[in-house]
Amino acid sequence: MQDILFREADAVFSYRVAGICIQDGKVLLQSAPGDPGFAFPGGHVAFGETHEETLRREYQEEIGAQIAVGELKWVAELFFPWGEKPCQQICLYYLVELRDTVTPRAGSFRAKEQMDTQVSELEFHWIPLEQTAEISIYPNQAAGLLADIGGAVRHFIYREL
Repeated sequence: MQDILFREADAVFSYRVAGICIQDGKVLLQSAPGDPGFAFPGGHVAFGETHEETLRREYQEEIGAQIAVGELKWVAELFFPWGEKPCQQICLYYLVELRDTVTPRAGSFRAKEQMDTQVSELEFHWIPLEQTAEISIYPNQAAGLLADIGGAVRHFIYREL
C-alpha cells in the first residue's frame, strides 16, 4: 500500500497518526539516536487504511507490540522542515494501550523503522509524566496537552517554519 505522503519539487505533505501510550504513570516516546527531542510513535496512513489499522501496523512493525486503539485526543496541523523542503503534516493522536506482554514496560529500548527503502534505528523511552515538561517533545504543545489528556479532543497548530 502507498503511504499518503506527497513529495513535490518544493514541498512535502504528510498524513500521519500517532499513539499516546500511557501506562503506570509513564508515556512511551520515540527518538532518533543523537536527537535530543522526542515524538509519539506512529506513522503515515496508507491509502485505504483506517487510523486504527495504521496504528496497529506501525506499533507491530516498529516494536512488535499488539495494541488497542482508544479515543482521538488531538488533531494537529504541523509545519516543519523535511530536509530542505517545507512540510505540512496533518497528524491525529489517539490513546493506545499495549496488549502484549513482550514489549518492555519501563526504561528504554531500540527498534527499527522503515520508510520507503530506508531503514533507520529508533530509541523508545518510557518517560514519567511528571518529567515531560522538562524534555523536548515534538510538537512543543504536547507536554501541556498531556497534562489534560482526560479532556476533550484538542486541535492545535505547530509552526517550526
